Amino acid sequence: MKKRLVALFAIVIPLIAVLSGCKGSGSQETITAVGSSAAQPLVELAGEEFTKNNPNEYVNVQGGGTGTGLSQIQQGAVNIGNSDLYAEQKQDIDASKLVDHRIAAVGMIPVVNKDVKVKSLTIMQLRQIFSGQVTNWKEVGGQDLPITIINRADGSGTRAAFESDVMNGTPFVRSQEQDSSGMVRQIVYNTKGSISYLAMPYLNNTVKTVNVNGVEPTIENIENNKWKIWSYEHLYTKGQPTGMTKDFLDFIMTEHVQKNVVEKMNYVPIQAMKYQKDYKGNITPVSKGVK
Repeated sequence: MKKRLVALFAIVIPLIAVLSGCKGSGSQETITAVGSSAAQPLVELAGEEFTKNNPNEYVNVQGGGTGTGLSQIQQGAVNIGNSDLYAEQKQDIDASKLVDHRIAAVGMIPVVNKDVKVKSLTIMQLRQIFSGQVTNWKEVGGQDLPITIINRADGSGTRAAFESDVMNGTPFVRSQEQDSSGMVRQIVYNTKGSISYLAMPYLNNTVKTVNVNGVEPTIENIENNKWKIWSYEHLYTKGQPTGMTKDFLDFIMTEHVQKNVVEKMNYVPIQAMKYQKDYKGNITPVSKGVK
């Protein structure tokens, strides 16, 4: 009898331990943030930092573009919708049902293949290039080389921000379109005479940036609105956030994240902005940053 009891305990105790482990892993709380690819690296890294401090809480971050983020949060399918645009700027979105949390500003930067011999363009020249009026680099001070345009896909917040600040109602010419910022960068690197635009955190030495109106694309110039092509990174919630969602949004706005994540990833901390932009594109100075 004693041998049978010992054997029974030998089976039951490990089983209890396994069941206890399953319960522990199942207790992890998860929220999901979906949308803007420009905001994705920032939200991902902030989520990792958040989980370090809260091991049982995980932030699931997905791309898909601004349009996806806004439609998903409007439907209540996710906890956070990431957007490069104000909800008011997107058709079929009822902004009155959403709450805007602006966490950073980001510059949209024209980039060209490294062989292109152009250092600076005006806003007008950019508009002429992306509308198809200018088709060769020699027309804007470069070499005799056809221009190849790589555009972002319709629905991209990066595209909409660039369109608002550069195109001024002039339609884009039909061209190759890409959903992914990383793929845009790779194609520009591989394609002679090509031009596109990227959110500043995606810049690296594989492509060449272009000054606009003689202004360099720097954090300081974005803060001071000398660099005109920029937007906010918005995290939208459906109604006021609660629970873990509120905790995560509060965490992003802490000095630790704004200084050690936002700034180091080449976004502009929201409190550093000297100017603010509304959904109609109106720009006004602020004294102590945007709140």
